[in-house]
Amino acid sequence: MKKDIEDKNDIVLLVNSFYNAVQENEILGFIFNDVAKINWDEHLPRMYAFWTSMFLNEHHFSGNPMEKHITLSRITSMTEIQFNEWLLLFTTTVDKLFKGEIANEAKFRAGNIARLMLLKIQSV
Repeated sequence: MKKDIEDKNDIVLLVNSFYNAVQENEILGFIFNDVAKINWDEHLPRMYAFWTSMFLNEHHFSGNPMEKHITLSRITSMTEIQFNEWLLLFTTTVDKLFKGEIANEAKFRAGNIARLMLLKIQSV
């Protein structure tokens, strides 16, 4: 039986599972691996901090994800296609692993983040 997102271990599981799927995805993988050349040892802990601050009110994240995505969008195509794929992978990962109020909030907030980033990218 699935449980809700409750602690940092759940966030780590979610983030690791999600980014494993991203890296293997035909639409998104090359953006992370070949264009942005993500250092996963640095990126994953930042994502743990980001999502932990969003869902567990542990505020250890600092940075400007919007700026990084806008900069990246100048190098490679980041359209509705890529953001829809990102959101689909995120919500699928949440649904595969968790069920509950925070899991639903995670999917809702991820949708808002994707829409806001796309809007900002399209406006520059």
